[in-house]
Amino acid sequence: MFGYRILGGGKAPNPPVTFAYLVVAGGGKGAGHDSGGGGGGGFRTSFPGGTGITVDSGTYTVTVGAGGASTRGGDSNFLDGFPSEFSSGGGGAGMPSGAPSGAPNPSGHPGGSGGGAGHGTSDGSVTGGSGNFPPVSPSQGNPGGNANHRPWNGAGGGGAGGSGSPYISSGRGGPGGSGSSNNIDGNGYTYSGGGGGNGGGPPGPYTQGNGGSGGGGGAGSSGGTLGTGGGSARNSGGNGTRPAGGAGGTNTGGGGGAGGPPYQPGGNGGSGIIILRAPSDAIFSVAPPTNTIGTVGGDQVATFTVSGTLTI
Repeated sequence: MFGYRILGGGKAPNPPVTFAYLVVAGGGKGAGHDSGGGGGGGFRTSFPGGTGITVDSGTYTVTVGAGGASTRGGDSNFLDGFPSEFSSGGGGAGMPSGAPSGAPNPSGHPGGSGGGAGHGTSDGSVTGGSGNFPPVSPSQGNPGGNANHRPWNGAGGGGAGGSGSPYISSGRGGPGGSGSSNNIDGNGYTYSGGGGGNGGGPPGPYTQGNGGSGGGGGAGSSGGTLGTGGGSARNSGGNGTRPAGGAGGTNTGGGGGAGGPPYQPGGNGGSGIIILRAPSDAIFSVAPPTNTIGTVGGDQVATFTVSGTLTI
């Protein structure tokens, strides 16, 4: 199926190429101390069976979003500067009330998938970050889970395949939302899982939220059962530690897991990825050499694990 065309400058020495695509943005960062997990990076794809993008001769910038190191993950963009497919970075998690520095905001932040909420300043619900922000169709992600002031628990970040879970019960953090799988490169990996929310600290017992499938980081704490990182991914999310949250998996767009009390660091989000698939007779190249071109099912598959260029 043919999609819209992007025109390069000058006379085209090579014929245009129609690409199927998978574009995954960087995951959001988890917060610390009774807080939420980071949201998974936005997930957009035309494979299988969707409308591809036809690109004429030229050299184009391809941006792979970085994992969130403060709040939100970085956007990924196939062919910067043109009407192109982008995915929005995952939302950062909500920082609970009483944070010792900065301006605490217990609500999760919006993004491709939204960050999970931390506990608030008074009794009542605290809202997780909205997903699919900015809105596109089909949706690129889901919202983070909600939390309450009491019990002091955090919610899971949203994932490409499901919303983040709210806190489960006293002493149990919400798991991250599941990611979404795609077989564009023949591996069937899952991407953009949400980070796990924090379930509290000593004296416990407490159970921290697991990361969502697709590279979500597990929540950490100084006590209780640690959250495990989400698998089924190119790189699994990190397990929670004592007391920090696990990082989202590299090149998965997974959200970082929440850190434990007292205000220990949440895990950084995982970086994104862009994968392009074209017919076997297509003529194109990618740079730098970190990015590769392979063959799957008779097609060529270009994998961008870092930002670079696409030349037709």
